[in-house]
Amino acid sequence: MFAEVIVDVAHSDVDKIFDYACGSEIAAGMRVAVPFGKGVTTGFVMRVKETTEVPPEKIKKILRAEDRFPALTAEALMLAEKISARYRVPLALTLRLFLPAEMRTGKVGERYCTVCRLAEGEHTIPARARQQAALISFLRENGEADSAFLRKRFGAALSALEEKGIVLREKRRVFRNPYRGEEGTGAERTLTPAQQSAVDTVLHTKRTVTLLHGVTGSGKTEVYLTLIAGVLKEGKTAIFLVPEISLTPQMLLQLRSRFGEKAAILHSGLSAGERFDEWMRLREGEARIAIGARSAIFAPVENVGIIVIDEEHDGSYSSESAPRYRTFDIALLRAAYHRCKLVLGSATPAVETYRRAKEGEFSLVTMPDRINARPLPAVEIVDMRREVRRGNATVFSASLREKLKKCLGEGNQAILFLNRRGYSQTVLCNACGYVAKCEHCDVALTYHSDEDCLKCHYCGASYKMPSACPSCGGKHIRYVGTGTQRVVQELGKLYPAARMLRMDMDTTSGKEGHFRILKKFANREADILVGTQMVAKGHDFPSVTLVGILDADMSLHFPDYRSGERTFQLITQVAGRSGRANAPGEVVLQTYDPDNYILRFAAAYDYTGFYAHEIAMRQATAFPPFAAIVRVMVTGGDEKEALEALRQTYGKLQKLQSAHPDQFLFFNRMHAPIKRIQNKYRYQVLMRLATGSPIGEIYAICAEIKYKNTLVYVEENPSNLS
Repeated sequence: MFAEVIVDVAHSDVDKIFDYACGSEIAAGMRVAVPFGKGVTTGFVMRVKETTEVPPEKIKKILRAEDRFPALTAEALMLAEKISARYRVPLALTLRLFLPAEMRTGKVGERYCTVCRLAEGEHTIPARARQQAALISFLRENGEADSAFLRKRFGAALSALEEKGIVLREKRRVFRNPYRGEEGTGAERTLTPAQQSAVDTVLHTKRTVTLLHGVTGSGKTEVYLTLIAGVLKEGKTAIFLVPEISLTPQMLLQLRSRFGEKAAILHSGLSAGERFDEWMRLREGEARIAIGARSAIFAPVENVGIIVIDEEHDGSYSSESAPRYRTFDIALLRAAYHRCKLVLGSATPAVETYRRAKEGEFSLVTMPDRINARPLPAVEIVDMRREVRRGNATVFSASLREKLKKCLGEGNQAILFLNRRGYSQTVLCNACGYVAKCEHCDVALTYHSDEDCLKCHYCGASYKMPSACPSCGGKHIRYVGTGTQRVVQELGKLYPAARMLRMDMDTTSGKEGHFRILKKFANREADILVGTQMVAKGHDFPSVTLVGILDADMSLHFPDYRSGERTFQLITQVAGRSGRANAPGEVVLQTYDPDNYILRFAAAYDYTGFYAHEIAMRQATAFPPFAAIVRVMVTGGDEKEALEALRQTYGKLQKLQSAHPDQFLFFNRMHAPIKRIQNKYRYQVLMRLATGSPIGEIYAICAEIKYKNTLVYVEENPSNLS
């Protein structure tokens, strides 16, 4: 027997099948140790066959299987090959997507413990053996216990009873369970007519994909849970994706309250052992619902009955590292493989998604009303230019301060949204105009007052706060802009009795960083939650009656064709956190551009109006979905080498453009907007292509460009153009 093996080395020079001799115990999908070059490496068995064309003297033998089972399913092998071909990356790189990283490196494995229990029958011991009697009594009462615990508590009595055959020892598999004890209780709810209609449409439509367009608070989650319950009854499995790690524990609790231990969580915030064990529970079929962020689409579940992508519009569903896949594309491949339904849910669908639904490619379900006909919160647009003219130099308008005071006085909670963490945006010298910048990245540093330091939000570098300007020696250094940390400080002065929580990248480190903050707020341990876009998505806090959006313009004027769409989505999503229970909600939207059409559509919750305007603009200017934005990025630590790689790449792409002039609507090379990140120089070739253009040829060209310290890669409709 022979095995076709891909070695676990992500390099194009070894991105090919190697044949090895093997025994009957080797199967497709297994990880194996193989001799390779002068050493031993791990490989993935793609196929097992009876013959090979490789000469016998060149055939080496597989040394051993690394696991007791095939780690990769037949579907995973198929998907890995498709992703590798689609994005022109080594197959080893795509195979890794389907495995916990620590499993590949051998740093984690199955965990076992030894438990002790009493043998059956009567047990007679000497009267003087009091510890032995106590141990027997303990096991009679508790049934079994961990041997290490028993040895610590009862000492040598354990060994004595084992020798007599009174206590039996057993090795048992133990799963490391994240968020244990947080299961909660939740029975199935009676669906509203709108929810039942949504469920029926998903089940009975002939289309694979259904877009569930429901306003915030319309009950989309209950639709998802009902659909999942249905496929579980059929003996199938489910995949449930959410955009943020912060949402994962909250959604896991809802799933576990309904389905118990059948739900397993997959995300990067877990410990290595927890992530491995949750993956194993899914692989072995003990858990049948995989929940997580983007990477959970590669969960090792078989016989999938439904895939749900909640908040489908979110940019985090696009991978920014190789392979640069879109989660929807992988989900569609899996849905086709299992012939199951794929549900996309959002209050603010991506323009491209909504167009496909409107044109009939996807099934479209609308849920325009909140549960029990509760009204959407009223939105007040506040012109911050008037506030400045009135002498208000703070980040809080008079209206927001007044409503906050009323909200707190009535015992309710508030959420304040500002998509900028830290104390201030940057540090500026009034005398010479010096701006503190990162030594490794071409970006301004952000001041963090609790640590009295400057931080780079791109590479994480930290710098001591200067007492004088490094450029001119002047003492007139001021803070420009406001971050979440400063907002909390200013709120403390205005409302000293109010309890506050801050939720951003600086406060949510660790596995339970997000969960801890959200749980405290849900338990009414704080009155005001201040945060970045983490607070905008999916959370359900019944006592929140006020949402303040402190700088609605922040994402509005980015040099990105999606900036208006993202602003509309963010405002609508964060506004939807208010008034989700019986008390009516309010939203204060602060802006320096109050007449902007995007803000007006958002304040009116008018998605269809926004969509009609946006799709007309995209069509008139030939932007996606009427064209494709393709960016070739060139990054390297040696600027000369990066420029040479750019020159070579651009020259090859020019020839492609000359061969297809009508398909290139825009074509140019330039510095990336951020010229350097983590000491890597960044250049780009930016293209706007007509639909049906030769994107595959662009991938092929970039795959040919090889330099030692410079990377050349392709991005399609990138979610971040910086």
